[in-house]
Amino acid sequence: MRKPADRAQVDAELQRVVELRHPEPHSVLGVHPDGDGMVVRTYRPEAVSLHVLPEFGGKVPMVHRTGGVFEARINGRTEPFSYLLEVEYPGKKVFTLRDPYSFLPTLGELDLYFAGEGRHERLWERMGAHLIHHNGVKGVSFAVWAPTAASVSVVGDFNGWDGRLHSMRRMGSSGIWELFVPEVGEGTRYKFEIRPGHGGGRLLKSDPFAFRTETPPATASVVHDLDRYAWGDSAWLESRGQQKDVAHRPWSVYEVHLGSWRRVVEDGDRPMTYRELAPELSRYVKETGFTHVELMPVSEHPYGGSWGYQVGGYYAPTSRFGHPDDFRYLVDYLHQEGIGILVDWVPGHFPRDSHALGNFDGTSLYEHADPRKGAQPDWGTLVFNFGRNEVRNFLIANALFWLEEYHIDGLRVDAVASMLYLDYSRKQGEWIPNRWGGRENEEAIQFLRELNDIIRRKHPGVVVIAEESTAWPKVSQPTSEGGLGFHFKWNMGWMHDTLSYFGKDPIHRQYHHNQLTFGLLYAFSEHFMLPLSHDEVVHGKGSLYSRMPGDPWQKRANLRALFAWMWAHPGKKLVFMGGEFGQPAEWNHDRSLDWHLLHDPGHKGIQKLVSDLNRVYRELPALYDSDSEPVGFQWLQPDASAANVLAFVRRSRTPGRHVVCVANLSPVPRENYRVGFPLQGRYVELVNSDAGEYGGSGLGNQGQVHTEPTGWDGQPASAALTLPPLSVVWFTPG
Repeated sequence: MRKPADRAQVDAELQRVVELRHPEPHSVLGVHPDGDGMVVRTYRPEAVSLHVLPEFGGKVPMVHRTGGVFEARINGRTEPFSYLLEVEYPGKKVFTLRDPYSFLPTLGELDLYFAGEGRHERLWERMGAHLIHHNGVKGVSFAVWAPTAASVSVVGDFNGWDGRLHSMRRMGSSGIWELFVPEVGEGTRYKFEIRPGHGGGRLLKSDPFAFRTETPPATASVVHDLDRYAWGDSAWLESRGQQKDVAHRPWSVYEVHLGSWRRVVEDGDRPMTYRELAPELSRYVKETGFTHVELMPVSEHPYGGSWGYQVGGYYAPTSRFGHPDDFRYLVDYLHQEGIGILVDWVPGHFPRDSHALGNFDGTSLYEHADPRKGAQPDWGTLVFNFGRNEVRNFLIANALFWLEEYHIDGLRVDAVASMLYLDYSRKQGEWIPNRWGGRENEEAIQFLRELNDIIRRKHPGVVVIAEESTAWPKVSQPTSEGGLGFHFKWNMGWMHDTLSYFGKDPIHRQYHHNQLTFGLLYAFSEHFMLPLSHDEVVHGKGSLYSRMPGDPWQKRANLRALFAWMWAHPGKKLVFMGGEFGQPAEWNHDRSLDWHLLHDPGHKGIQKLVSDLNRVYRELPALYDSDSEPVGFQWLQPDASAANVLAFVRRSRTPGRHVVCVANLSPVPRENYRVGFPLQGRYVELVNSDAGEYGGSGLGNQGQVHTEPTGWDGQPASAALTLPPLSVVWFTPG
């Protein structure tokens, strides 16, 4: 006969359960041997009465033991058994359910340790909602971090959204609450009901680790199985993993907002779904020759007008365009067609919506409590507390989640400057200096370095790109050299200067010549990407086309020249959708691009030029393999401001291979204009932005030039060229 449990000891343990201090509540809750029978205990603090319904039949009343703990003895049984609970709550509400406390916790000591240390790199595999078999029973394990909560319940379709039914158990001092709920399945909606430790009303929160959500404006999390999609892109991933020196490869990126790229006019002008987009976007990107697509944020967000930059669900693709597996299909399809995919990622701030991360357990959990550090004045959002281990872990695991679960090829990190500076957009007295009295956010800097080091170590070939608008040094240098560790940095200075220059009437350009030359003074200080992004075609700025001066013919010519100048300039390329065919209207996230414009030869010509630029760019290493090295660029004519002419050479890391680029950015054609060339002999006119097939005048050099042994521009040879108006021409030895 077994010895009965020591009642005083059990009472002490139960008291710790009631006080939410017990490190292993499963050791006293559920079903356990006790003397010549078994004892069943459950924690139901709001119940009026309970009965046990054992699998072998009958109905046994439970007695109140202490706090919210109830207990029943089943004599004559020596082994654990399955049972149901019949629970009566105030108002004579009676529920019958399987007791989740009869199951052991699904989180282990190592999970809790590494989560507390901020070093659980696959945290999403343990937190949130997971479909599992537990002790032979199908159900969902739920886990959420809410360290100061008095209690946490999981509520959803399976319990009538009643927080009294599935109160979660606290896992010791970790701050994590856990519960396995039997017989919950795929597609079940749920949230966490949190009772703050300081009192006050209960909070109803979406799961920070939810893999799927309801379609906004609904906000429930949805149980989703991550393991059921069958990928077909293994060849792409294997090839990507071998491309460790990404700075020496061609990157021509097409930036896309999924909701407005192309809409289904005949079906209420709705956005296309992920599966509808896959073949259409792939076909178009291949036709125009881009190497990668960059998607504006796909993580779930409550407000569509934020374009995804105010994230509510960091681990869920937005349900606006379909199921998470449909998004996987889009990524898979692009990969199988040889197209990379980047996504915008927003670790700097998050919205204040009541269902999301803000004030999560009744305290400033993910954000700083002090608004001088925790509030972002520009966007009305909250700033992550990067000094907290669990918060850094949440974000770093999230970055790895997108790379590993969705095969994403790179992350473009939004608003990095807002993370680096404590006084970003704040006036004197509205920010707190660091420990040295400076403005640098040391916690955010350490977070970014840790993030980039982990991604470089675990995922060679994947890139992390910084949208960083200041002169912060070594953004794209390794952390071992004192850098932040990004692979590329958006060149915002180049973008502002270049658009300013091209937006001026040519008669005034000679006075602003330095706007095109100044960028070459710092072009090799970082691994730069040249962005003409969505930010440049909204908020009254107009489209790229509308910002060009002159009549429609001149606008198109200027835009073609801008693209040909950009593709020859050192730095990787990025263009926002619609710019590649010269859409006149400013971008509107609620309507489709103006695809009908491609019936116009002028706009079709711009698109044809971009396609040819991408093709030649990918074929000639001189245009990409030494982007960040001074040896890859040499000025020929940087000072011909009176003529609005600029000329330079792009050189490959392979000796002898080069491209000569000459720009005439005046509306006047120039005959017999002499330019120096590195070699004597025949040069092929690779690109002429004024060619007739692009909608230009057709003026040029009849496809080739022959250089003479006449030194010019510091070169041993030269040629007298015909420079079309408002044009850029490229030449290579042939």
